[in-house]
Amino acid sequence: MDLENILVQLAESAGASGCEATAAETSLSMLRKYCPDASIEKGNVIGYFGDFDPKRKTVLLDAHIDQVGFIVTYITDEGFIKFENLGGIDRRILPAQQVVIHGKLDIKGVICSVPPHLSSGDDAVPGYDDLCIDTGMAANEIRKLVSLGDTINFDVKCRKLIGNRLTCQAFDDRCGVASIIYALEQIKNLQLGCNLAVLFSTQEELGERGAAIGGYRINPDIALAVDVSFAYSIGEKEEKCGRLGKGPMIGISPSLSREISDKLVSCAEKASIPFQTEVMNGLTSTNADRFVVCRDGAKGCTVSIPLRYMHTPVEVIDIKDVKLTGRLLAEFVKETM
Repeated sequence: MDLENILVQLAESAGASGCEATAAETSLSMLRKYCPDASIEKGNVIGYFGDFDPKRKTVLLDAHIDQVGFIVTYITDEGFIKFENLGGIDRRILPAQQVVIHGKLDIKGVICSVPPHLSSGDDAVPGYDDLCIDTGMAANEIRKLVSLGDTINFDVKCRKLIGNRLTCQAFDDRCGVASIIYALEQIKNLQLGCNLAVLFSTQEELGERGAAIGGYRINPDIALAVDVSFAYSIGEKEEKCGRLGKGPMIGISPSLSREISDKLVSCAEKASIPFQTEVMNGLTSTNADRFVVCRDGAKGCTVSIPLRYMHTPVEVIDIKDVKLTGRLLAEFVKETM
């Protein structure tokens, strides 16, 4: 399996929250190799691995396919595009970023603001009212191609860094999707003792909305939310972060099932899979928060891939962590009866 190529394809597929169709089609095409009947339902990608037996437990592997981005709110008479955020984005990084507006055509633009030497000298972070997108087009031209409500993404391509590391936008959470695909590859010839459902969910960045309806539809007994979490970089609190290249981060929280957390740890130790723990003192801000209270509740846990520079155009992951996460998911599923 060419995992690097899978990661690139997923990360470069557009899919801002609420407009995930392209990312959904990309992930669906990959999932159907293992779940031939997989389909898109209400935006979510849903598939079942092997035969379904209502007498067996159902395990759900989930990763969200949406990414942070922007939405067009207004077009000025001078041809500038006003916009707002979809999901949490640090406004400090926005001036001078290159973007793509997904209108009737994909249109390139740059985020602009008043240059420092023409401003009052105020160093405050610009708000969205102070920012706009310049496409080089006049208003009458841009209005033929762009409508209010169209989505916008950063205009970046994946780049390989030293060693096993990649940088791109949308690794939150396309690398989670890739790890599930990798897990399915490990078990593709096995008969499982449980039902296995896969959910690639929408609108996580807007409040885990796809997980709410997907979890209700599937009604799992056990649900693993495969997402990303913070990898250490300079100046951060080490105790709050994982480490790139050190394996998946197994969630421990009062809002999660300690039974499932412990089983994940046991599976990792038994299979000699390096892992890290991620301790949270409440909700997880992942899809797991939805699964554990959906219908009559699932035993939920998080399995997170370390990632640097979250919600930026230069998110960094280590391919080794994606593989190790996939291995852990496969071992967990194999041992669930």
